[in-house]
Amino acid sequence: MAAAGSEGSALADGEVAAGGAASLPAQEEDPGRGQLFNTVVDAFLEKLVAAGSYQRFANCYHRFYKLQPEMTRSIYDQFISQLQTSIREEIHEIKEEGNLEELFTSMDKIVEGAKKREEPAWRPSGIPEEDIRSAMVPYLLKHQSYLRKALKEKEEENRKLAESVLAGRERISELQQQIQSRKQAWLAITKEQRELIMTFQEPE
Repeated sequence: MAAAGSEGSALADGEVAAGGAASLPAQEEDPGRGQLFNTVVDAFLEKLVAAGSYQRFANCYHRFYKLQPEMTRSIYDQFISQLQTSIREEIHEIKEEGNLEELFTSMDKIVEGAKKREEPAWRPSGIPEEDIRSAMVPYLLKHQSYLRKALKEKEEENRKLAESVLAGRERISELQQQIQSRKQAWLAITKEQRELIMTFQEPE
């Protein structure tokens, strides 16, 4: 019986522990930069209203407040409401013109991507020569690879151009030979014609 009681107590403790673990709230995600911006704007408006309290407004228009306290309160409420609306509209226009929402989203993605990187972020070693070398060597190697690729492409372009020039020279040489052959053939025909004409001429 004692053993059964201890088992039941242990089971109950386990259920309580499990229930307590299940009841713990899930960890909330960090707010995005757009949400933080809106929070800052709300806090600014709250401080603005606090700085321009109704008591200060009434003190500025003390005589009118004495005569029309309810009207003074109504004017103050309308003034604060219109001021907040005007500020929110101007901030909204700034966000639209500057495309801030997309910029905030892009920044959030960059930060999340940086968190998921496995390699540690670069930190200066304290030795300027090594820091410069570690920063410049990858850039120089990348630039060297680019130059080699550009040189290879230029060499290939020059090779094709040289082949084209050589083919053009060969074509010109062939045309010159054809012209020379036709010239010789024409001269031969002309000579035969002259000889033929001479044979038909009467002797003087």
